[in-house]
Amino acid sequence: MTTTAHDDELARRCGAAIFKRDRASQAAGMRIDAIAPGYARVSMRLLPAMINGHLTAHGGAVFTLADSAFAFACNSRNVLSVAQHCSITYVTPASEGELLVAEAREANLNGRFGIYDVTVTAEDGRIVAIFRGHSAAVRGTVVPQ
Repeated sequence: MTTTAHDDELARRCGAAIFKRDRASQAAGMRIDAIAPGYARVSMRLLPAMINGHLTAHGGAVFTLADSAFAFACNSRNVLSVAQHCSITYVTPASEGELLVAEAREANLNGRFGIYDVTVTAEDGRIVAIFRGHSAAVRGTVVPQ
């Protein structure tokens, strides 16, 4: 699907609006690095509080990063959307201090329902986790039309 400059600007406005209200993503130190219709790239450095008893990234921290990227991607078209179902597969461990990047891409959008694939990678390029999120549109918009 081809996007216009207007679509890209709307996606940026939606991402900024969601992020401004998203205290969880802010508290985790996340940053939206890129956003476009149906797409978001979000990064987060693993803080000491995100490390589990095995001295690797807590699965919940990795899931939170992937879930946030999914949320920014599925709300990027200014249709208020929520998670309906999510799953994650952890591929390799990550360590304290590493920068993780979650890249969410729209795999399918049909009516009110979307499917988004998110790949979480570490600084060295290895895949840390693969996430799939299913979204459902609800009433309303992210930003005023």
